[in-house]
Amino acid sequence: MTVEPAVAPGGLPRPQRGDEIELEIDSLAFGGEGVARLGAGGYVVFVAGAIPGDRVRAVVHKRKRSYAHARTVELLEPSSERIAPLADHPGVAWQVIPYERQLQIKSEQVDEALRRIGRLDGFELEEIVPALEPWRYRNKLEYSFGGGDGEELVCGFHAPAGANRVLAMEDCLLASERGNLARRVALRWCRADGLIAWDRGRGGRAADGDERANGERTARTRGERIERARDERTGPGADGRARLRNLVVREGRRSGKLQIRLVTTHGEIDAGGLAAALSAGLGDSLGGVLWTRSHSLAETTAGGDTELIWGDAEVPERLGELDLRISPEAFFQTNTEMAEQLYDVVMQYAALEGWERVYDLYSGIGTIALTLAPRAGELWGIELVEEAVADAIAGARRNGIEKASFFAGDTRLALRELVERAGRPDVVVVDPPRAGMSKKVVHRIIEASPKRIVYVSCNPTTLAPNAAELVEAGWVLRKVRPVDMFPQTHHIECVAVLERG
Repeated sequence: MTVEPAVAPGGLPRPQRGDEIELEIDSLAFGGEGVARLGAGGYVVFVAGAIPGDRVRAVVHKRKRSYAHARTVELLEPSSERIAPLADHPGVAWQVIPYERQLQIKSEQVDEALRRIGRLDGFELEEIVPALEPWRYRNKLEYSFGGGDGEELVCGFHAPAGANRVLAMEDCLLASERGNLARRVALRWCRADGLIAWDRGRGGRAADGDERANGERTARTRGERIERARDERTGPGADGRARLRNLVVREGRRSGKLQIRLVTTHGEIDAGGLAAALSAGLGDSLGGVLWTRSHSLAETTAGGDTELIWGDAEVPERLGELDLRISPEAFFQTNTEMAEQLYDVVMQYAALEGWERVYDLYSGIGTIALTLAPRAGELWGIELVEEAVADAIAGARRNGIEKASFFAGDTRLALRELVERAGRPDVVVVDPPRAGMSKKVVHRIIEASPKRIVYVSCNPTTLAPNAAELVEAGWVLRKVRPVDMFPQTHHIECVAVLERG
């Protein structure tokens, strides 16, 4: 049933949480949601599962003063651009948009972010680099376990836009056939062993509710209640067995080796039985099996206590000319083939002649640095995570690269120290997280005064203000090139080059 939105003073329509409303979608927002506007005031509703030209019925799941978020529950009239989906997968919302149109939208969004958010112009927006493979391109997938109250155990992905349930997955079209087989083998073993999924829905309120139901009126501190809820959610069940949280499948696309990591709450499982089942089902393609026990309340596979239970802890891989070993929690671009394309753009923009001092900030396991190092005079990498620095050092040694040095540190603090130690850089390469660089990091780069800055961005809306600060300080934004690392999704990767004016 369609509900008319509430009207605030001034005639601005504001739907309430839980309202179902009919909407016409006129554009796509950064982040991939459709955009609809209500009434003369133009109250904005971001709609998951909708594209420009669609008329949909949507349910509101989040409401703010000036905008709301909703998810599509019925497609009333499809856009003329809409095509039939191929994958039963909540994470590939753009699969209903023709691929050439996806590329066009991503280029337009990069351009819009730089011009509207950064107020930048005069740069050259180069043609987007299309993906080599539109499907089955990911080398790492993180699946969630779900099912409870008599439901069969499933291993898939969370339903989109506010729904707190895990959807079953038959064939993930973002994973290789070998990776899909690994997920099916692991799930089959977990079902046969009688393991159940972690209860994501219970928290402090549930614990408090139990106390009220029992008539208890104790003076527990808030900290005690939180700790109790944490123990109930992340500890073993009454049978002492661990609860299933996630399954991480990582694949060496060139080596063909699979790394399988099971993430659970604390408790016990038959780890040897899991390894034996995976070995029997996957044969020579299995490289290693790991088990992570986590106390975290967050939906994350990071952290916890990880144990190698079979094989090797690292995945062997090749990236361009590099021989790599990828540890379980190391960051590595999830599209191996397109990472090579991305680094080719970085190489072009860096324009190294062999004598330059290069800094690689947020260097991770050193893939960009080790790609650039043979063409630089010297290269220095800064990375916060010590394990990643160790991987980078080992990678340099393994590949016979002597001109690259790495050390652990927070870029905000370590960059000034590096300049004092190594001298001012000629070229700085940055590949920051989605949130971009903080103002302090930007100021440290300005202090370092490189001739050229190559910025690898996974979010044009944070690239834009960072680039604007650098332009204001005297650099010129010359070129930007998007690279489609993630077909069928809204995610945008791009490379920008700034030169000192």
